[in-house]
Amino acid sequence: MKFYKLGLLTLLISLFILSSCKNQDGIGLGVDAGNQLNGTLLADTNIVVTNVLEDSVVTSALFRTPLSYFKDPEFGVTESNIAAQLTLPGGVAYTLPTGTISIDSVLLVLPYASSGFYGDSLTSKYKINVHQLNEKYVSQTYYNIKQWDYSPTLLGTKTFTARSHDTIKIVDVVKGGNDTLKKVSPQIRIPINPDFIGGGNFFEGPTTVRSSTLAFQNNIKGIYLTLDKAGTTGPGGNLMLSMDSARIAVYFKANNAGVIDTTLISLPVSTGSHMASIKHTYSAKVQASLNKTSTDGLIYLQGLAGLRAKVEFPNIKSTFASVGGDVIINRAELVIKAAPGTTVPFAALSRLTMYQLDLAKQRIRIQDASTSDPRGVNGPSFFSGFYNKANGEYHFLVTAYIQDLVRGKTVDYGTYIAPVDPTLATLININPTATYAERTITPAKNSPSRIKLNIIYTKINQ
Repeated sequence: MKFYKLGLLTLLISLFILSSCKNQDGIGLGVDAGNQLNGTLLADTNIVVTNVLEDSVVTSALFRTPLSYFKDPEFGVTESNIAAQLTLPGGVAYTLPTGTISIDSVLLVLPYASSGFYGDSLTSKYKINVHQLNEKYVSQTYYNIKQWDYSPTLLGTKTFTARSHDTIKIVDVVKGGNDTLKKVSPQIRIPINPDFIGGGNFFEGPTTVRSSTLAFQNNIKGIYLTLDKAGTTGPGGNLMLSMDSARIAVYFKANNAGVIDTTLISLPVSTGSHMASIKHTYSAKVQASLNKTSTDGLIYLQGLAGLRAKVEFPNIKSTFASVGGDVIINRAELVIKAAPGTTVPFAALSRLTMYQLDLAKQRIRIQDASTSDPRGVNGPSFFSGFYNKANGEYHFLVTAYIQDLVRGKTVDYGTYIAPVDPTLATLININPTATYAERTITPAKNSPSRIKLNIIYTKINQ
């Protein structure tokens, strides 16, 4: 009986406690009813998004250098050509071997970079042309808008299919021994006219040509790579090359008093001495979006120093002014979706970035991405911008940025969404990319998939 009375008393106390909980959405314990905090969800779709050309970007010494001729049915035509500087074997003065030299073959070897292709690898054929520069490639900073003077004479050409993941077997020349077959990383091997090396540029040139790297480079100037527009069939694509590993391989025989040996020497591309000249010719739809005359309202984002989007929140202050009283932004998340049907056959950008401009029109991280702001993120995975293939969305947490806009603590000198190098996963990068060619199309304002800003806020009752 005693246990029965105790259980009844416990039940009654519990009921009294539960009946005192008027609002389970309140934040904290023991909050006075006049000051309790409640979270409210607001979905702001009154966001103004406009297309903008990307700034020019440094393309010298890229770890992925684009060689492109891509006729994208939505975006238009992208072209990227490569200029590069050669150096002597080992980067030092070269002494010819004794005996009579005869060249067997000369090949330009262009290794693919990791994930070194974007475009059509199934139906398109590619034709690469190699020229000699008429102006010297010097060690300086080059931008994507640089145009080069080069000789129209072909040093070499090759038609091929893009196989950026396929290893190949080549003959490995062993000095003084038997040549062997070996497997090498994915690469393009282009036959070069032997006269380019056998003439005055190297073997048959004066000793001074081989006496120093500077003398050699003053003489040879450099090489220029381009994809032949007429010889490249289908939509084409973007070949990403590891130019720091590129080289001209010279196979030759040295006949020394009847003893013949096959020898290989390499004239490598100087480390960091290569660049890409990138040009975009946009479709009528993209041009209309840039001119703000588009009828479909689509927004285009593109790598290779292509396209970005300016984002504005014109009604954010008035929206919260209409709420009345002070508000705290608990969470603000910008959601960007790829337009349905636009990620096949050409994949969407795997990462976007978000940044703002300061008074001097320089790029700076928004508050949520800034390490100098105590409200900044704990890492890029928290801030995000990564593409989710499952739902086709990009997300950005912009809580501190929106809070400052609402309070008038920050001035919007320009806020942008743009493609970024996805491999820099441990930091939040706000620099334009010339190393990735992917693109994303986002839906129009009247689409159910349009860009949205989801805000959870708390009104502080006065």
